[in-house]
Amino acid sequence: MDTVSRTRALAALLASIVVAACGRSGPPAAHGVPVNALRIVPHPVSIPIEYPAQLEASNTVEIRPRVGGVLERQEAVEGQRVRVGQVLFVIDRQPYAAALAQAQATLAQAQAAKAQAERDLERARALSQLDALSQRELDAAIAAGAATTAQVQAGQAAVRTAELNLEYTIVRAPIDGVMSRALIRLGGLVTPSATLLTTVYKTDPMYVNFSISESRLLELQRALGRPPDQRNPSGTRFHVFLLDGSELDAPAELNFVDAAVDLRTDTLPVRLAVANPKQLLRAGQFVKVTAQAPVQQDAIVVPQRAVQELQDKRYVWTVDANGKAAPRDVTLGQRLGQDTVVSKGLNAGDLVVVDGTQKLREGTLVDLGQQPGGEKHSP
Repeated sequence: MDTVSRTRALAALLASIVVAACGRSGPPAAHGVPVNALRIVPHPVSIPIEYPAQLEASNTVEIRPRVGGVLERQEAVEGQRVRVGQVLFVIDRQPYAAALAQAQATLAQAQAAKAQAERDLERARALSQLDALSQRELDAAIAAGAATTAQVQAGQAAVRTAELNLEYTIVRAPIDGVMSRALIRLGGLVTPSATLLTTVYKTDPMYVNFSISESRLLELQRALGRPPDQRNPSGTRFHVFLLDGSELDAPAELNFVDAAVDLRTDTLPVRLAVANPKQLLRAGQFVKVTAQAPVQQDAIVVPQRAVQELQDKRYVWTVDANGKAAPRDVTLGQRLGQDTVVSKGLNAGDLVVVDGTQKLREGTLVDLGQQPGGEKHSP
């Protein structure tokens, strides 16, 4: 082979190597970030109306002594349940026992004097019939008998008063409930009706107090189809939630609706009654009450985990027609369990990223293979 032929063959070999190398060094296929997404499809939802509320004992009794003296014993335990008639405190009984004995002795004297006066009156009447006694002396005997009768009645009243005072030295629970903290310790001096010994709270049932604005009252009336009426609580549906979000399993019944709107706050006081057999609820505790509400048509609902927070802003990641991620500011409405209502910022047909938002940046190409588009989200 001559020189020209060898040169042409070498050039052809180099050209084939270059072509092969160019074919193997092309750019790799692009792959997006895998995410789960849903297509927004508005649908009707019932959004409950929420009210902040506070618990109140259905009955509260301040325990004050009816007699004074030194506090001798405390029988009941603070914070424990007490029954009606149960002994709570005992005041020193000795002075009142002595007063009762003195009243009884005074009554015995009055009864003896009355017996003598009755005998004197019988003799006086017999002598008067024989004209051996003047009318004035007979009238005096009659008056003495009446006076001794009055003395006996006064003595009986004094004995009854002394018996009551002695009985009042034992302070008993007037209702079933829970005894609060004792405010007077043993040895302390108590004053009748003035000293507060403790407070007993009736905690079953409990009252739930809250207020409804005029606009909310109208919404509630439309939802119930009638004005709220405590005489027919079965037609209402209220739910009570604790601060940890748990709902009370006891039914809440409408117990009281005030007759007039409070002009100072422009609200209407309302009260519910809930059973509290396990003593889970305490007076003064704050809760949340939800009530029926009209169905909101064409509501946009997304899972709560799809909503991102940055300072005071709320946003979601959406996917445009080119498959690229973009943040969208939203205004949130009320919570519906694990979902939330979006009142502003999203429209029907928008594609919202639910899972896989950690790696997203604006303009990031996403892979929707794990979640086919067009799926309706149902909370």
